[in-house]
Amino acid sequence: MKYQAKPKFEPSPRAKLWQEVPDAQWSDWHWQHQNRIRTLDQLERVVVLSEAEKAAFRDASDLFRVAISPYYASLMYPEGVAPDGTRCPIRLQAVPQPEELEVHSSELKDPLGEEEHSPVPGLVHRYPDRALLYVTHHCPVYCRHCTRKRKVSNPAAGITLQSEEPLGQALQYLREHSEIRDVIFSGGDPLSLSDDRLVELVEKVSQIDHVQMIRIGSRNTVTLPQRFSKELLERLSAFQPIYFLTHFNHPRECTLEAKQACEMIANAGFPLSNQTVLLRGVNDDAETIRDLNHRLLMMRVRPYLLLQCDMAEGIRHFRTPIEKGIEIIDRLRGWSSGLAVPQFVVDTSPGGGKVALVPDSIHRREGKTWVFRNYRGQQKFYEDP
Repeated sequence: MKYQAKPKFEPSPRAKLWQEVPDAQWSDWHWQHQNRIRTLDQLERVVVLSEAEKAAFRDASDLFRVAISPYYASLMYPEGVAPDGTRCPIRLQAVPQPEELEVHSSELKDPLGEEEHSPVPGLVHRYPDRALLYVTHHCPVYCRHCTRKRKVSNPAAGITLQSEEPLGQALQYLREHSEIRDVIFSGGDPLSLSDDRLVELVEKVSQIDHVQMIRIGSRNTVTLPQRFSKELLERLSAFQPIYFLTHFNHPRECTLEAKQACEMIANAGFPLSNQTVLLRGVNDDAETIRDLNHRLLMMRVRPYLLLQCDMAEGIRHFRTPIEKGIEIIDRLRGWSSGLAVPQFVVDTSPGGGKVALVPDSIHRREGKTWVFRNYRGQQKFYEDP
Protein backbone atom coordinates (compact mmCIF):
# COMPACT_ATOMS: atom_id res chain seq x y z
CA MET A 1 0.00 0.00 0.00
CA LYS A 2 1.05 3.58 -0.60
CA TYR A 3 1.28 5.74 2.50
CA GLN A 4 -0.02 9.27 2.45
CA ALA A 5 0.94 12.43 4.29
CA LYS A 6 -0.96 13.34 7.45
CA PRO A 7 -4.53 14.06 6.33
CA LYS A 8 -5.76 17.62 6.53
CA PHE A 9 -9.30 18.52 7.53
CA GLU A 10 -10.66 21.27 5.33
CA PRO A 11 -13.83 23.30 5.95
CA SER A 12 -16.68 22.03 3.82
CA PRO A 13 -17.29 23.92 0.58
CA ARG A 14 -20.51 25.87 0.19
CA ALA A 15 -22.51 25.47 -3.02
CA LYS A 16 -23.23 28.66 -4.99
CA LEU A 17 -26.91 28.44 -4.07
CA TRP A 18 -26.07 29.25 -0.44
CA GLN A 19 -23.05 31.54 -0.84
CA GLU A 20 -24.96 34.55 0.48
CA VAL A 21 -26.41 32.79 3.53
CA PRO A 22 -24.99 34.40 6.71
CA ASP A 23 -22.61 32.18 8.65
CA ALA A 24 -24.89 32.26 11.70
CA GLN A 25 -27.73 30.75 9.67
CA TRP A 26 -25.48 28.22 7.93
CA SER A 27 -24.29 27.01 11.34
CA ASP A 28 -27.85 26.71 12.69
CA TRP A 29 -29.04 23.11 12.46
CA HIS A 30 -32.66 24.22 12.38
CA TRP A 31 -31.94 26.33 9.28
CA GLN A 32 -30.11 23.41 7.68
CA HIS A 33 -33.04 21.10 8.35
CA GLN A 34 -35.65 23.58 7.13
CA ASN A 35 -33.72 24.24 3.90
CA ARG A 36 -33.05 20.67 2.86
CA ILE A 37 -33.24 19.90 -0.85
CA ARG A 38 -36.59 18.20 -1.41
CA THR A 39 -37.44 18.92 -5.07
CA LEU A 40 -35.85 18.36 -8.44
CA ASP A 41 -35.78 22.11 -9.12
CA GLN A 42 -33.79 22.72 -5.96
CA LEU A 43 -31.33 19.95 -6.74
CA GLU A 44 -30.72 21.25 -10.27
CA ARG A 45 -29.62 24.56 -8.77
CA VAL A 46 -26.77 22.72 -7.01
CA VAL A 47 -25.60 19.97 -9.38
CA VAL A 48 -25.80 19.09 -13.07
CA LEU A 49 -28.10 16.08 -13.50
CA SER A 50 -28.32 13.61 -16.35
CA GLU A 51 -31.72 12.89 -17.90
CA ALA A 52 -31.59 9.45 -16.27
CA GLU A 53 -31.01 11.02 -12.85
CA LYS A 54 -33.90 13.44 -13.37
CA ALA A 55 -36.21 10.55 -14.23
CA ALA A 56 -34.94 8.53 -11.27
CA PHE A 57 -35.57 11.48 -8.93
CA ARG A 58 -39.17 11.82 -10.12
CA ASP A 59 -39.90 8.10 -9.96
CA ALA A 60 -38.01 7.28 -6.77
CA SER A 61 -39.52 10.07 -4.70
CA ASP A 62 -42.81 8.18 -4.48
CA LEU A 63 -41.01 5.11 -3.12
CA PHE A 64 -38.45 6.77 -0.86
CA ARG A 65 -38.36 10.51 -0.35
CA VAL A 66 -35.39 12.70 -1.18
CA ALA A 67 -33.89 15.10 1.36
CA ILE A 68 -30.36 16.50 1.41
CA SER A 69 -29.09 19.05 3.91
CA PRO A 70 -27.39 22.11 2.35
CA TYR A 71 -24.18 21.16 4.18
CA TYR A 72 -24.11 17.62 2.74
CA ALA A 73 -25.28 18.77 -0.71
CA SER A 74 -22.33 21.16 -0.82
CA LEU A 75 -19.96 18.17 -0.58
CA MET A 76 -21.18 16.92 -3.96
CA TYR A 77 -19.05 17.66 -7.02
CA PRO A 78 -21.41 19.71 -9.24
CA GLU A 79 -20.56 17.80 -12.44
CA GLY A 80 -20.81 14.43 -10.68
CA VAL A 81 -17.14 13.49 -11.11
CA ALA A 82 -14.43 13.57 -8.44
CA PRO A 83 -10.95 14.92 -9.24
CA ASP A 84 -9.62 11.35 -9.66
CA GLY A 85 -12.21 10.66 -12.37
CA THR A 86 -14.49 8.45 -10.27
CA ARG A 87 -18.16 9.15 -9.68
CA CYS A 88 -18.95 11.55 -6.84
CA PRO A 89 -19.27 9.44 -3.65
CA ILE A 90 -21.63 11.93 -2.01
CA ARG A 91 -23.99 12.15 -4.99
CA LEU A 92 -24.22 8.36 -5.15
CA GLN A 93 -25.33 8.24 -1.51
CA ALA A 94 -27.78 11.17 -1.67
CA VAL A 95 -29.25 11.42 -5.18
CA PRO A 96 -31.53 8.70 -6.64
CA GLN A 97 -29.95 6.67 -9.44
CA PRO A 98 -31.88 4.72 -12.11
CA GLU A 99 -30.85 1.38 -10.55
CA GLU A 100 -32.78 2.29 -7.41
CA LEU A 101 -36.03 1.54 -9.24
CA GLU A 102 -35.03 -2.07 -9.91
CA VAL A 103 -36.27 -4.53 -7.30
CA HIS A 104 -34.84 -8.04 -7.54
CA SER A 105 -36.40 -11.25 -6.27
CA SER A 106 -33.72 -11.74 -3.58
CA GLU A 107 -34.33 -8.31 -2.05
CA LEU A 108 -36.55 -7.82 0.99
CA LYS A 109 -38.56 -4.93 2.43
CA ASP A 110 -37.32 -5.90 5.89
CA PRO A 111 -33.99 -7.70 5.37
CA LEU A 112 -33.09 -7.62 9.06
CA GLY A 113 -36.38 -9.16 10.18
CA GLU A 114 -37.07 -6.25 12.49
CA GLU A 115 -40.86 -6.42 12.22
CA GLU A 116 -40.77 -10.09 13.17
CA HIS A 117 -38.75 -9.23 16.28
CA SER A 118 -40.87 -6.25 17.34
CA PRO A 119 -42.88 -7.38 20.39
CA VAL A 120 -44.30 -3.88 20.95
CA PRO A 121 -44.50 -0.85 18.63
CA GLY A 122 -41.25 1.06 18.20
CA LEU A 123 -39.01 -1.60 19.79
CA VAL A 124 -36.93 -4.38 18.19
CA HIS A 125 -35.56 -7.23 20.30
CA ARG A 126 -33.41 -9.39 17.99
CA TYR A 127 -30.48 -10.22 20.28
CA PRO A 128 -30.72 -11.65 23.81
CA ASP A 129 -29.25 -8.74 25.80
CA ARG A 130 -29.99 -5.67 23.69
CA ALA A 131 -32.95 -3.87 22.18
CA LEU A 132 -33.38 -1.13 19.60
CA LEU A 133 -35.78 1.78 19.99
CA TYR A 134 -37.14 3.28 16.77
CA VAL A 135 -37.56 6.88 17.90
CA THR A 136 -38.20 8.87 14.69
CA HIS A 137 -38.80 8.58 10.94
CA HIS A 138 -36.75 11.65 10.09
CA CYS A 139 -33.15 12.22 8.93
CA PRO A 140 -31.31 15.28 7.58
CA VAL A 141 -30.44 13.19 4.51
CA TYR A 142 -32.31 10.14 3.25
CA CYS A 143 -29.41 7.92 2.22
CA ARG A 144 -30.17 5.96 -0.92
CA HIS A 145 -28.65 2.77 0.56
CA CYS A 146 -30.96 2.89 3.61
CA THR A 147 -31.97 -0.54 4.92
CA ARG A 148 -35.21 0.86 6.43
CA LYS A 149 -36.71 2.42 3.30
CA ARG A 150 -40.03 0.86 4.27
CA LYS A 151 -40.22 3.22 7.27
CA VAL A 152 -37.70 6.05 7.10
CA SER A 153 -39.14 9.31 5.69
CA ASN A 154 -42.65 7.81 5.75
CA PRO A 155 -44.60 8.67 8.92
CA ALA A 156 -47.46 6.39 7.85
CA ALA A 157 -45.28 3.29 7.58
CA GLY A 158 -44.61 2.50 11.23
CA ILE A 159 -44.89 3.63 14.80
CA THR A 160 -42.08 5.53 16.52
CA LEU A 161 -41.75 6.55 20.15
CA GLN A 162 -42.66 10.17 19.49
CA SER A 163 -46.09 9.68 21.07
CA GLU A 164 -46.73 8.55 24.63
CA GLU A 165 -48.71 5.34 24.09
CA PRO A 166 -46.03 3.39 22.16
CA LEU A 167 -43.34 4.88 24.39
CA GLY A 168 -45.15 3.55 27.46
CA GLN A 169 -45.41 0.08 25.92
CA ALA A 170 -41.73 0.07 24.98
CA LEU A 171 -40.61 1.19 28.43
CA GLN A 172 -42.80 -1.41 30.07
CA TYR A 173 -41.31 -4.13 27.85
CA LEU A 174 -37.79 -3.02 28.80
CA ARG A 175 -38.71 -3.08 32.51
CA GLU A 176 -40.13 -6.61 32.21
CA HIS A 177 -37.09 -8.03 30.40
CA SER A 178 -34.17 -7.90 32.80
CA GLU A 179 -31.87 -9.59 30.28
CA ILE A 180 -31.73 -6.35 28.27
CA ARG A 181 -28.64 -4.42 29.35
CA ASP A 182 -27.93 -2.42 26.16
CA VAL A 183 -30.49 -0.11 24.48
CA ILE A 184 -29.84 1.43 21.06
CA PHE A 185 -31.59 4.61 19.95
CA SER A 186 -32.14 4.52 16.21
CA GLY A 187 -34.58 5.55 13.50
CA GLY A 188 -34.47 7.62 11.28
CA ASP A 189 -31.92 9.66 13.17
CA PRO A 190 -32.44 10.23 16.91
CA LEU A 191 -30.73 13.63 16.62
CA SER A 192 -33.69 14.77 14.50
CA LEU A 193 -35.58 15.04 17.78
CA SER A 194 -35.49 18.23 19.81
CA ASP A 195 -32.99 18.43 22.65
CA ASP A 196 -35.78 18.17 25.20
CA ARG A 197 -37.35 15.09 23.65
CA LEU A 198 -34.06 13.25 23.16
CA VAL A 199 -32.96 13.95 26.74
CA GLU A 200 -36.38 12.89 28.03
CA LEU A 201 -36.18 9.53 26.23
CA VAL A 202 -32.63 8.90 27.39
CA GLU A 203 -33.58 9.73 30.98
CA LYS A 204 -36.57 7.37 30.97
CA VAL A 205 -34.50 4.46 29.63
CA SER A 206 -31.54 5.12 31.94
CA GLN A 207 -33.87 4.91 34.96
CA ILE A 208 -34.51 1.20 34.28
CA ASP A 209 -32.34 -0.65 36.81
CA HIS A 210 -30.90 -3.40 34.58
CA VAL A 211 -30.08 -1.15 31.59
CA GLN A 212 -26.31 -0.75 31.79
CA MET A 213 -25.64 1.39 28.72
CA ILE A 214 -27.28 3.37 25.92
CA ARG A 215 -26.07 3.71 22.35
CA ILE A 216 -27.21 6.52 20.06
CA GLY A 217 -26.87 5.76 16.35
CA SER A 218 -26.63 9.00 14.38
CA ARG A 219 -25.40 10.06 10.94
CA ASN A 220 -25.74 13.73 11.89
CA THR A 221 -21.98 13.83 12.45
CA VAL A 222 -21.74 13.23 8.68
CA THR A 223 -24.74 15.01 7.21
CA LEU A 224 -25.46 17.77 9.75
CA PRO A 225 -22.55 18.28 12.19
CA GLN A 226 -24.08 21.62 13.20
CA ARG A 227 -26.62 19.61 15.19
CA PHE A 228 -24.28 19.01 18.11
CA SER A 229 -23.98 21.57 20.87
CA LYS A 230 -22.15 21.65 24.18
CA GLU A 231 -25.49 22.28 25.90
CA LEU A 232 -27.09 19.10 24.53
CA LEU A 233 -24.04 16.98 25.30
CA GLU A 234 -23.83 18.35 28.82
CA ARG A 235 -27.47 17.41 29.43
CA LEU A 236 -26.93 13.90 28.05
CA SER A 237 -23.77 13.39 30.12
CA ALA A 238 -25.93 13.05 33.24
CA PHE A 239 -26.96 9.59 31.99
CA GLN A 240 -23.61 7.98 31.22
CA PRO A 241 -22.51 5.54 29.93
CA ILE A 242 -23.74 6.60 26.50
CA TYR A 243 -21.94 5.61 23.30
CA PHE A 244 -22.32 7.36 19.95
CA LEU A 245 -22.37 5.27 16.77
CA THR A 246 -21.47 7.29 13.68
CA HIS A 247 -21.79 6.37 10.00
CA PHE A 248 -18.98 7.79 7.85
CA ASN A 249 -18.60 6.02 4.50
CA HIS A 250 -16.01 8.07 2.62
CA PRO A 251 -13.02 10.34 3.40
CA ARG A 252 -14.74 13.31 1.73
CA GLU A 253 -17.26 13.26 4.60
CA CYS A 254 -14.43 13.92 7.08
CA THR A 255 -14.57 17.72 6.95
CA LEU A 256 -13.32 20.17 9.55
CA GLU A 257 -16.93 20.62 10.73
CA ALA A 258 -17.36 16.86 11.15
CA LYS A 259 -14.08 16.63 13.04
CA GLN A 260 -15.11 19.44 15.36
CA ALA A 261 -18.47 17.76 16.06
CA CYS A 262 -16.80 14.44 16.88
CA GLU A 263 -14.22 16.15 19.10
CA MET A 264 -17.02 17.96 20.93
CA ILE A 265 -18.76 14.63 21.57
CA ALA A 266 -15.51 12.98 22.71
CA ASN A 267 -14.56 15.92 24.94
CA ALA A 268 -17.96 15.60 26.65
CA GLY A 269 -17.04 12.04 27.63
CA PHE A 270 -18.88 9.99 25.00
CA PRO A 271 -16.91 7.25 23.18
CA LEU A 272 -17.50 7.20 19.40
CA SER A 273 -17.48 4.21 17.07
CA ASN A 274 -18.08 4.16 13.33
CA GLN A 275 -20.08 1.76 11.22
CA THR A 276 -19.15 1.98 7.53
CA VAL A 277 -21.37 0.36 4.91
CA LEU A 278 -19.42 -1.18 2.04
CA LEU A 279 -20.85 0.46 -1.09
CA ARG A 280 -19.97 -0.36 -4.69
CA GLY A 281 -18.48 2.66 -6.42
CA VAL A 282 -18.24 4.63 -3.19
CA ASN A 283 -15.71 2.93 -0.93
CA ASP A 284 -15.16 -0.63 -2.22
CA ASP A 285 -11.37 -0.54 -2.21
CA ALA A 286 -8.80 -0.86 0.56
CA GLU A 287 -7.12 2.50 -0.09
CA THR A 288 -10.39 4.41 0.43
CA ILE A 289 -11.30 2.49 3.59
CA ARG A 290 -7.80 2.89 5.00
CA ASP A 291 -7.81 6.65 4.34
CA LEU A 292 -11.26 6.92 5.93
CA ASN A 293 -10.28 4.96 9.02
CA HIS A 294 -7.06 6.90 9.56
CA ARG A 295 -9.03 10.14 9.39
CA LEU A 296 -11.63 8.79 11.80
CA LEU A 297 -8.98 7.93 14.37
CA MET A 298 -7.65 11.49 14.10
CA MET A 299 -11.25 12.60 14.76
CA ARG A 300 -11.28 10.34 17.87
CA VAL A 301 -13.73 7.90 16.30
CA ARG A 302 -12.93 4.18 16.46
CA PRO A 303 -13.61 2.26 13.22
CA TYR A 304 -15.92 -0.44 14.56
CA LEU A 305 -17.72 -2.27 11.77
CA LEU A 306 -17.45 -2.59 8.00
CA LEU A 307 -20.96 -3.70 7.07
CA GLN A 308 -21.85 -5.69 4.00
CA CYS A 309 -24.68 -3.83 2.28
CA ASP A 310 -28.03 -5.33 3.28
CA MET A 311 -30.43 -7.08 0.90
CA ALA A 312 -32.99 -4.25 1.02
CA GLU A 313 -35.11 -3.37 -1.99
CA GLY A 314 -33.60 -1.14 -4.66
CA ILE A 315 -30.00 -1.15 -3.44
CA ARG A 316 -28.56 -4.10 -5.35
CA HIS A 317 -26.34 -1.71 -7.32
CA PHE A 318 -24.58 -0.78 -4.06
CA ARG A 319 -23.84 -4.37 -3.06
CA THR A 320 -20.41 -5.90 -3.56
CA PRO A 321 -19.43 -9.59 -3.48
CA ILE A 322 -18.68 -10.68 0.08
CA GLU A 323 -15.16 -11.56 -1.06
CA LYS A 324 -14.52 -7.84 -1.60
CA GLY A 325 -15.03 -7.05 2.09
CA ILE A 326 -12.76 -9.92 3.16
CA GLU A 327 -10.12 -8.71 0.69
CA ILE A 328 -10.28 -5.16 2.09
CA ILE A 329 -9.81 -6.37 5.68
CA ASP A 330 -6.92 -8.58 4.54
CA ARG A 331 -5.22 -5.59 2.91
CA LEU A 332 -5.68 -3.44 6.02
CA ARG A 333 -4.20 -5.93 8.49
CA GLY A 334 -0.58 -5.29 9.31
CA TRP A 335 -0.44 -2.22 7.06
CA SER A 336 -2.53 -0.23 9.55
CA SER A 337 -2.70 -0.35 13.32
CA GLY A 338 -5.29 -2.69 14.76
CA LEU A 339 -7.31 0.35 15.84
CA ALA A 340 -7.85 1.15 12.14
CA VAL A 341 -9.10 -2.33 11.20
CA PRO A 342 -12.86 -2.80 11.78
CA GLN A 343 -14.74 -6.08 11.88
CA PHE A 344 -16.32 -7.07 8.56
CA VAL A 345 -19.86 -8.29 9.24
CA VAL A 346 -22.83 -9.53 7.26
CA ASP A 347 -26.29 -9.00 8.72
CA THR A 348 -27.90 -12.24 7.62
CA SER A 349 -31.41 -12.28 6.17
CA PRO A 350 -34.08 -12.51 7.24
CA GLY A 351 -33.28 -11.37 10.76
CA GLY A 352 -30.52 -13.85 11.52
CA GLY A 353 -28.18 -11.33 13.09
CA LYS A 354 -24.64 -10.27 12.32
CA VAL A 355 -21.91 -12.73 11.33
CA ALA A 356 -18.26 -11.62 11.41
CA LEU A 357 -16.03 -12.72 8.53
CA VAL A 358 -12.23 -12.70 8.65
CA PRO A 359 -9.49 -13.47 6.11
CA ASP A 360 -8.09 -16.98 6.49
CA SER A 361 -4.53 -16.67 7.76
CA ILE A 362 -4.01 -20.37 8.54
CA HIS A 363 -1.83 -21.95 5.85
CA ARG A 364 -1.58 -25.45 7.31
CA ARG A 365 -1.10 -27.44 10.50
CA GLU A 366 1.59 -30.07 11.05
CA GLY A 367 1.06 -31.79 14.39
CA LYS A 368 1.62 -29.13 17.03
CA THR A 369 3.03 -26.68 14.52
CA TRP A 370 0.77 -24.09 12.93
CA VAL A 371 1.87 -22.37 9.74
CA PHE A 372 0.34 -18.93 9.15
CA ARG A 373 0.31 -16.42 6.33
CA ASN A 374 1.25 -12.98 7.65
CA TYR A 375 0.26 -9.61 6.20
CA ARG A 376 3.24 -9.71 3.80
CA GLY A 377 2.21 -13.12 2.47
CA GLN A 378 5.09 -14.85 4.25
CA GLN A 379 4.77 -18.20 6.04
CA LYS A 380 5.42 -17.95 9.77
CA PHE A 381 5.20 -20.56 12.51
CA TYR A 382 3.75 -21.12 15.97
CA GLU A 383 4.08 -24.31 18.03
CA ASP A 384 1.47 -25.42 20.57
CA PRO A 385 2.80 -26.31 24.05
